Amino acid sequence: MTIFTVFFQMLSLLIMIGCGYVVAKKGMMDAHTNSQLSEVIVKLLNPLLFFSSAANSVGLIPLDTMALTALIAIGMFVIFIATGILLSPLFDRHPDQQKIFQMMFVFSNLGFIGIPVVNSILGAEYVVYVTEFLLVYNLVFYTYGVAVMDGHFSMDSLKAMVNPGTVCSLAAILVIVLEISIPEFIKTAITYLGNAASPMALISVGYTLACSDLKKIFGEPRLYIFSLIKLLILPLLMLPLLRFVTKDPALISVCMVLFGMPIGNMPLMLGNQRGIDGSTCSAAIILSTVLCVFSVPIIVAFVR
Repeated sequence: MTIFTVFFQMLSLLIMIGCGYVVAKKGMMDAHTNSQLSEVIVKLLNPLLFFSSAANSVGLIPLDTMALTALIAIGMFVIFIATGILLSPLFDRHPDQQKIFQMMFVFSNLGFIGIPVVNSILGAEYVVYVTEFLLVYNLVFYTYGVAVMDGHFSMDSLKAMVNPGTVCSLAAILVIVLEISIPEFIKTAITYLGNAASPMALISVGYTLACSDLKKIFGEPRLYIFSLIKLLILPLLMLPLLRFVTKDPALISVCMVLFGMPIGNMPLMLGNQRGIDGSTCSAAIILSTVLCVFSVPIIVAFVR
């Protein structure tokens, strides 16, 4: 797959985001509808996409590859955490905003953006690798992430880990590990439903873009520097380490794409709950999401 092929695949995702933008501007969807749509995606469509990917991959993915993927995911978060601790003070002097920048380094959008990108440029069969990253993501977010924002760790936050995404991710991994055969009519149903996850998620992203202050998003130089580090420099620095760990080209491609994902919504949501101003975080999320259309093809070109 050439850099131009990947670029045009990413453009197709941008078109879907554009559809969400138009839907919002034409008044066909409001904030309440978008919130409900997001809930359907997170609690139903994405989990079914995980499970359908696993159901269609039974017997195709070696167990040692699954184990290695989990270790790579853990390694990714360790590097992201260290980077966030070191660099976040350079982007803001205010302690609360430093926490936000630290979180933005660590928690990428592996679900709403990562799944559509992997699905589009690599194929649905590779989404199962994303489920392992998401399991580690949940563990890190509800331990390290909450501890960073609150200044201490709370066992209560672990209760939030029990959610449809985590349950379906675990079920998906068990289906592959135990080589459980799913009846065809069930696979057909969950595959159709799971395939709706990516376009619906991108429409939701487009709605968010339409409701944002574009001047705030595209007019702040430090956010471009942050996005360059987050989307391109950091993933490319991790490539030699990844190649040292595995020679599997498919696994390297999936991991590199996930390394280069834009900022996720969780830092913003957690900050809002703690009363921290989220305007900079919101702008960084949208900017990095738009810029990843151009950065992902560059990453894939280095991998190839």
